Amino acid sequence: MTTTQRVDIGKQQPNAYKALIALSGEAENNAVSAGLDPLLVELLRIRTSQINGCAFCLRLHTRDALRKGENPDRIAVLPAWRETGYFSDTDRAALGLAEAITLVADGHVGDADYAGAAAVLTDDQVAAVSWIVTVMNAFNRVAITSRYTVA
Repeated sequence: MTTTQRVDIGKQQPNAYKALIALSGEAENNAVSAGLDPLLVELLRIRTSQINGCAFCLRLHTRDALRKGENPDRIAVLPAWRETGYFSDTDRAALGLAEAITLVADGHVGDADYAGAAAVLTDDQVAAVSWIVTVMNAFNRVAITSRYTVA
């Protein structure tokens, strides 16, 4: 990481940042309406931020998840979620899709990844997970580009 001063793009163009915040709220409302657990929504945000290496968003959403009652053990093993018994079929389907969306440059969202999610999640849930992860990826890029500090 460099010490070069960066423009805080959220502050520099606040209307765009406010629109992203509004989109995030809409995505979260849709996730809850689709029947996704709010704790899963936070885990999706955390896993996306882990993949992207966004310390600012990791700290923020880990704190949010703990405040909402998430089990610290589930957060601790989240990078290895496939190897544990902590996650339900719904959690696993959503996390798999989240990873595929976040790693889209590695081969797009493959048919197997999508089919695995669609076999467990409803269409509304697939859409909700997709929007949560899409928005989280955008927030990660804002924070990383602007070098939001974590100290």
